[in-house]
Amino acid sequence: MDSIVQGIAIYALPVILAITLHEAAHGYVARHFGDFTAFNQGRISLNPAKHIDPIGTILVPATLFIISKLTMGAGFLFGWAKPVPVNFANLRHPKQDMLWVAAAGPGANLFMALIWALVIKLAMIMPINDFTKPIILMGIAGIEINVILMVLNLLPLPPLDGGRMAVSLLPHRIAYHFAKIEPYGFMILLVLLISGILGFIIWPLITFIKLMMVSFFGLYV
Repeated sequence: MDSIVQGIAIYALPVILAITLHEAAHGYVARHFGDFTAFNQGRISLNPAKHIDPIGTILVPATLFIISKLTMGAGFLFGWAKPVPVNFANLRHPKQDMLWVAAAGPGANLFMALIWALVIKLAMIMPINDFTKPIILMGIAGIEINVILMVLNLLPLPPLDGGRMAVSLLPHRIAYHFAKIEPYGFMILLVLLISGILGFIIWPLITFIKLMMVSFFGLYV
């Protein structure tokens, strides 16, 4: 039980930041390209309370983490925040600008993963103290969750960010038909997750990205 409590304490901040800043980034970029919907609703904020979904941001990730600890499995952390409202019709160039609005979320996760890697590096080179190990473990958790969210959201499946990016890049006629998948997107994602196909697709890429970060920052912990 102590290990579960310690694990939640280590993962709590990285998970909340990863999910909420992902959403805030969508709103910020949408405002930049002309849609003030999120701004008018106060959703362009670094305050996690503005974005936390009690179920998706807290209950689901915590439950999955506890199950992984109890079953001694690697686990798969998954969660979501309150979606930031974006009215793509308000964008100056809706189809083209949709690409950057969608890419902002995964881009924020990549940025945060790099920041957590830097945090680990700084903890490693500073004099060892009582906070060194917790900071390193929190940094590892931060890299893990942000890389997972980045890769997962880049899947070309509406309504994931990768699906919206695909709609932006595809020719109009193909994009129109491809966008019709969106109502069934999460059902498809759930089937892929349960069947193990999702893990088969994304884990090699997740592992590769983490190894690149470890190599670049020299994080041999």
